[in-house]
Amino acid sequence: MAIRTRPARRGGVRRAWTGALAAVTLVSTALTGPAVAASAASTASGGHRATQRQLDAAVGDGVPGVLARVTDHDGVWNGAAGVADRTTGRERLPQDRYRVASITKTFVATVLLQLEAEGRLDLDDTVESWLPGVVRGKGHDGRTVSVRRLLNHTSGIFNYNSDPEFRQKVAGDGFLTHRYDTWRPERLIALAMTHPPYFAPGSGFHYSNTNYILAGMIVERVTGRPYGTEIERRVLRPLGLRATSAPGTDVRMPRPSGRAYSKLLSPDPAAEIHDVTELNPTVAGASGSMISDSADLQRFYRALLRGELLPAEQLGAMTDTVGMGTGVPAAYGYGLGLLRQELPCGVEIWGHSGDTRGSVSAVAMTRDGSHSIAFNFNADWAGDTGKVVEAEFCG
Repeated sequence: MAIRTRPARRGGVRRAWTGALAAVTLVSTALTGPAVAASAASTASGGHRATQRQLDAAVGDGVPGVLARVTDHDGVWNGAAGVADRTTGRERLPQDRYRVASITKTFVATVLLQLEAEGRLDLDDTVESWLPGVVRGKGHDGRTVSVRRLLNHTSGIFNYNSDPEFRQKVAGDGFLTHRYDTWRPERLIALAMTHPPYFAPGSGFHYSNTNYILAGMIVERVTGRPYGTEIERRVLRPLGLRATSAPGTDVRMPRPSGRAYSKLLSPDPAAEIHDVTELNPTVAGASGSMISDSADLQRFYRALLRGELLPAEQLGAMTDTVGMGTGVPAAYGYGLGLLRQELPCGVEIWGHSGDTRGSVSAVAMTRDGSHSIAFNFNADWAGDTGKVVEAEFCG
């Protein structure tokens, strides 16, 4: 992936395809616990040996287990390294489900674009017109923010995840106390409104999860149903994505799945590793609560990019990208819930990535959907997801 690095949220630096698009090359950390499972490097076909080496390298960096699925002209290749469960030593399985975090944004954007195609809203509608009085405070004004600016992160609205006290409560030392708390969208928006905006709407780019909390609220205002219900009705059922869900307040992971691990923001390489598998997904809501597996993610993005979910006009709007701000190479662009990158070898890829407590995921594919990868790390402090992507598409 790209060589550019930027400040990480967990004390290191990593390449920019993962997480809130600031995703990380974190410090290498040796794990204590059961020995890692044997890698699939010896059985990887020639076209995926570089990818398998990067999966192995991530485990060497400290990730307990990694999982990847590739589709290309040769068919399907599944790669893995390490373990799904540090206690039992169970290996990661191709059908394992995992929290996909910000990959949720592409699903939410798809629903809003379908609603626009039906004439039920317009991308240039203001947030105020759908959510009166919600975006107000410290210089925020929903009358000047359009739905489009929510979806491409040009709204300037403060990212509620960046509130220091909140971050420690839900991702740092407070996680073990607050992991089961339910967070209403209105509460998350109110938190964002206690901080000033990053810039005037339309005058810059700043990735903000608040944008998609608002987008989910707009879906519910337009349809009368929660965003998760609309995703299920409009995307999951039509595509037969049976491993994918918007879990609401359910803290459990569906089977099959492994465990998820975190050091809870500690920069100490020797910090305790916690099992963070169970958590209340309302902390991310429409910005990042969904669960899926690699096959479903590839099916979704392939259908999306091939025009199976959106008319040409709306798909064109989704893939109309903006620059991602000062210091971000022109090789990157962000559309409406969709990330584009031109790799160093000249291949253009589309997709998204996501990170949450104990889970870092990414899906990337060529514009025609003929070559794709979806993968997951079951830890949030180590590994380089960008190298996995670059290995697969550039060799």
